[in-house]
Amino acid sequence: MSDAPRFKNPVVRWIDHRMPIFTFLHHQQVYPTPKNLNYWWNFGSLAGIMLVIMIVTGIVLAMHYTPHATMAFDSVEGIMRDVNYGWLIRYIHMNGGSMFFIVVYIHIFRGLYYGSYKPPRELLWLLGIVILLLMMATAFMGYVLPWGQMSFWGATVITNLFSAIPLIGNSIVTWLWGGFSVDNPTLNRFFSLHYLLPFVIFAVVFLHLWALHHHKSNNPLGIDIKGPQDTIPFHPYYTVKDYVGIGVFLIFFSVFVFFAPNFFGEPDNYIKANPLQTPPHIVPEWYFLPYYAILRATPDNFIGSWVTSWLGFILVPAKLAGVILMFGSLLVLALQPWLDRSPVRSARFRPVYKWFFWIILLDAIVLGYCGANPPEGAYVVIARIATAWYFFHFVILMPLLSVFERPDPLPHSISEPVLKGGGFAPAPARAKPMEKA
Repeated sequence: MSDAPRFKNPVVRWIDHRMPIFTFLHHQQVYPTPKNLNYWWNFGSLAGIMLVIMIVTGIVLAMHYTPHATMAFDSVEGIMRDVNYGWLIRYIHMNGGSMFFIVVYIHIFRGLYYGSYKPPRELLWLLGIVILLLMMATAFMGYVLPWGQMSFWGATVITNLFSAIPLIGNSIVTWLWGGFSVDNPTLNRFFSLHYLLPFVIFAVVFLHLWALHHHKSNNPLGIDIKGPQDTIPFHPYYTVKDYVGIGVFLIFFSVFVFFAPNFFGEPDNYIKANPLQTPPHIVPEWYFLPYYAILRATPDNFIGSWVTSWLGFILVPAKLAGVILMFGSLLVLALQPWLDRSPVRSARFRPVYKWFFWIILLDAIVLGYCGANPPEGAYVVIARIATAWYFFHFVILMPLLSVFERPDPLPHSISEPVLKGGGFAPAPARAKPMEKA
């Protein structure tokens, strides 16, 4: 009731009294935000924009797509050739998947650098990892829908991984396929789930934002808000900053849509799926390549040989070990709030961790490069070393750094480095730089 009088329009007042949507939007505008957020914080908003773009273009494409094994490939060609601006909608959706992952991966590494996973934001971080998992599932099933060679054989290889699970693996694969091979039932199931999961992502994003607004955003200094002097309203300061980021990002996005639409694609996927002809080199989309490299890097009975030396009877084949490590790579990422116990959040004040952060970023790039190449020769050795370092970094190094690293002293407040004292120092002290000049 107290918020209603500020709305002059009687219709808005009437609606807001019964469903306070306009009050909610007002609170988003005045939401107190740390005053020192830099452009790395734009990527959360960009991820939201990309989610909306993917949902809208996906709905339009679904109106013209035929989820049937004998017609799917031709329906995609029909969208490209016969639907008005169908080529544009498909290229936006196709390249939008890559843009979405680029934005989210940058968002995750920004969180790792500035310690956004540390208390009290553990649940916020876990919801982010859930969003990443849902994105991966959605993207994988969407990649199958064009029903080209790489779509078909990628689905065959990846779904077969579940057969490595003891006892129930083969039953899971049969359920995923809807039969005993990748065929029309598989395509129907993947189409249904690909259409559904973005709305599940949208729901988890809502929870993600709810958790974010409860404890406020982290900031580059990684220190808590001490008072109103450390914050500014989200609107207009950060909405304008977001508009700048969105403008630059859309230019980058448009370059791929209009000038290099197949840059992230595979030529084999423009050949209709043929169960009798296997492509010479099956690779997933680029955003899966680091996990694909981890999957293939495990030598036969690698885990088994280690366990056998202790227990004498457990043997884990390479396929199962690869699946365990692949999903384990996401699990250790989710467990970062408990593996990294350093009281300091931001890498700006952690001189040792800062260097290891850049090493793990390079490690992820190396894994992606190895995943894009055949599993032979030096690529296998490099992938194994990179995989070992990945788990060493998160499981062993982070807890050790929490104990032995000596962080630099933190500023007393956000305002101190931003405003050279945040308005608390007397006027002559703030004027010293001018006097020297």
